[in-house]
Amino acid sequence: MPEVTDAAIPLIPMRPDRIVLDAMVGKVIVSIKIENLQDAWLIEQGQLSPEEARVIEITDALVDTGCSILGLPSKYIRKLGLIAMSRRPIRTASGLTETTVYGAVRLTVQDRYCSMDVLEVPDSIPVLIGQIPLEQLDFVIDMKNQKLIGNPLYGGEHVLEAY
Repeated sequence: MPEVTDAAIPLIPMRPDRIVLDAMVGKVIVSIKIENLQDAWLIEQGQLSPEEARVIEITDALVDTGCSILGLPSKYIRKLGLIAMSRRPIRTASGLTETTVYGAVRLTVQDRYCSMDVLEVPDSIPVLIGQIPLEQLDFVIDMKNQKLIGNPLYGGEHVLEAY
């Protein structure tokens, strides 16, 4: 595995096993693609044409490490035709409330993808990319440049951890 070669990159621990680069106030906005995972499976089985797949592309998804999973506004959940799985408590800045969790989608960010359940957020909230998808995709936050980068611990390569 490649080692980090740029010793000048300031690394600040978010959690003992994660890093964030140069913690500063700011926000990170990314472009993403979200696919209905059932549609993707049906395409692979030859039961659905790629043109029929429910897919959305978002150019202004907010990276939010305060969110645990992928938060999608209701309008996108309807467009993707996602199936409700359960109601769950959710802790927000406004306090404790409840939301619906929907079945998995395929989330693609910078040519890396993962499968992820979805939590419903109001239409007034942007798409939220939470900590778990960031970990699955092996991204860290470079706040100085306000972008996601591949984990420098692995030379920016997408590496899965199993320990």
